[in-house]
Amino acid sequence: MYKNLAAGLASAALFIFPSHAQKSEPLKVGFVYVAPVTEAGWVRQHEEGRQAVQAAFGGRVKTSFVENVAEGPDAERVIRDLAATGHKLIFTPSFGYMEPTLKVARDFPDVKFESITGYKTSANVAAANARYYEGRYLAGIAAGRMTKSHVAGYVAGFPIPEVLQGINAFTLGMRSVNPKAQVKVVWLNAWFDPGKERDAAMTLMDQGADVLSFHTASTAVMAAAQERGKLAVAYHSDMRKVAPDAQIVAVTHQWGEYYSRRTQRVLEGGWKPGNVWGGVKEGMIRVGYFGSKVPQAVQDEVLARQKDIAAGKLKPFAGPIADNEGKAVAAKGQALTDEQILSMNYLVSGVQGKARQ
Repeated sequence: MYKNLAAGLASAALFIFPSHAQKSEPLKVGFVYVAPVTEAGWVRQHEEGRQAVQAAFGGRVKTSFVENVAEGPDAERVIRDLAATGHKLIFTPSFGYMEPTLKVARDFPDVKFESITGYKTSANVAAANARYYEGRYLAGIAAGRMTKSHVAGYVAGFPIPEVLQGINAFTLGMRSVNPKAQVKVVWLNAWFDPGKERDAAMTLMDQGADVLSFHTASTAVMAAAQERGKLAVAYHSDMRKVAPDAQIVAVTHQWGEYYSRRTQRVLEGGWKPGNVWGGVKEGMIRVGYFGSKVPQAVQDEVLARQKDIAAGKLKPFAGPIADNEGKAVAAKGQALTDEQILSMNYLVSGVQGKARQ
C-alpha cells in the first residue's frame, strides 16, 4: 500500500513540476554553405567553426548545416526552412546571402541571424567579416620574394569590394619587396567552379605567372600550380595536402572563436546585433603554413610583418597609392580609412585588369 502511494506521489510530482524532470531543449544553430564541404577552402573554414561551436557547448546546442546552396532564391528557401524548424541562431556565410537573410529575418523576429561578409544589419541580424586584405598583403610579400618572372596571376570570383581589397593588398605587398612585380587578374563570375578555376590558372601560367593567388572556394588553383611546377598562395585553408610543392604560404580564416562567442550570447540572452570587422589582431586572419621551398628568411620576414599589422605599425593601404589608370588614391603618409577600404572599386597600379567584368 505504502509502496503504491509513494509511486503515485512521485508520479504526481513529475506532473506538477515538469521542469525538474525534463532537460531544456538544446539551442538549434544552423549554418548555410555556398559550396560543398570539402577538405579545404572557404566552406571548410566555416565548417570548422561550426564544429568548434558544437565542441564548446556540447549538449547545450545542436548544430546543423546545409551545403552547396546557391545565392538568391534558393538561399532564401533554405534559410527560411531553418528558421521555421526551430533554429534560433543562423549563420549565413556568403555575400550573396545578405539580402535573403534580411528578408527571412523580418518574418522571424525571435530568431537571431549572422550575415557573414554582409554589411547590412537589423534588430535581429548582425554582420561580421574579416580583414582578409591583411593576410593578402602578407602573402604578397612572400610572393614578391619567391617569384622569378615578376608576374603573379590572380583568379577572382566577383569584383566586389572584398575581392578588390584582396587583389590590391596582395599587389601592394608584392611590390613592397619587388617593385617590378605585376599581377594579372582573371574574373570568373563564380565562387566555386573547379573547372573554371583550373582553366584560369592554366591561362595565367601560360601568360608568364609563376606565382598564383585566388579568391574562389576550391583547391583547383593550387592543384594546377602543383601540376605545372609553379608556386601558389593557399586561401581560406592550409592546402599543402593538395599542393605540397606549390604552396608557399596560406592565408587562413579562423571563425571558431567568433561563432562560439555569438552562440554564448544567445544562450545567455544577451545577443545584440552589430557589425564586426576583425583581422590579424583579433585572430580572425592568420598567415603561415609555409611550404618547403620558402627560405627561413622569407618566413621570418612575413611573420614579422604579421606582428606589425597586429600591433598597428603596418597598414597595408598606406600611401602613396595610385590606381592602375594613374589616379592618386592616397598620398604619402596617409592611410585609407575603413570607409574608403569598404567602398573600394578600383585596382591599384601594378595590376593588369579591370575592376569590373
